[in-house]
Amino acid sequence: MRKKICKWTFRTALSAVVVAISACGTPPPAPPAAAPAPAAPSLQASQAAHRIVAGESLIAITVRRGGPLARMGHDHLVATRQIEGFVDLEQGRTELRFRLDQLTVDEAALRKEAGLATQPSADAIDGTRRNMFSKVLQAQAYPWVLVRAAFEAGMKDRLRVEVTLHGVTRSYQVQMQLREDGSTVLANGAFTVKQSDFGITPFAVFGGALAVKDELELKFAISARR
Repeated sequence: MRKKICKWTFRTALSAVVVAISACGTPPPAPPAAAPAPAAPSLQASQAAHRIVAGESLIAITVRRGGPLARMGHDHLVATRQIEGFVDLEQGRTELRFRLDQLTVDEAALRKEAGLATQPSADAIDGTRRNMFSKVLQAQAYPWVLVRAAFEAGMKDRLRVEVTLHGVTRSYQVQMQLREDGSTVLANGAFTVKQSDFGITPFAVFGGALAVKDELELKFAISARR
């Protein structure tokens, strides 16, 4: 009985430390007050382009836990519907942007849809949000994500995608499904990026024993109209 109590006490104490570190991590120094906020990246749409409908579009990103103590943490899902941009079928290209500080964290319905069985507490979500946006993504200094994409030659199910995040641009090939009826365009797809490719160090504690995996799983469902 004594061994069981000691084991339970150790695990409870360790869990408390993990939550405290996640929720109370010291943020990096704020940028100088006089520094102007970075401007939104420009989007170059033609008259014929379909405009992305923000409330009907979604980008969802699954962030997985890792390390020997992964069972002590949670997988997370961040998402945004506040997407600005266009789809130009005539020119075979699309551009979109969204703000990091408008990402939601661990919406219950989206977690269920992504197959994440547990639901973090409100305190855990708040701690995740603070660490993610200030310490990891540095959203104050790099508030925008910009995506530019073009169809591969002769293909409407494959894109060459450039993602600009944290001041770094990386290229990907992305498979997608495209439907259009003249006035409406619907595009769905998924791909994976690494945080380290953008100069971002994934969050970790206890020397990496509990960490966020480098890979981010992105899914998108874009609705555009004209």
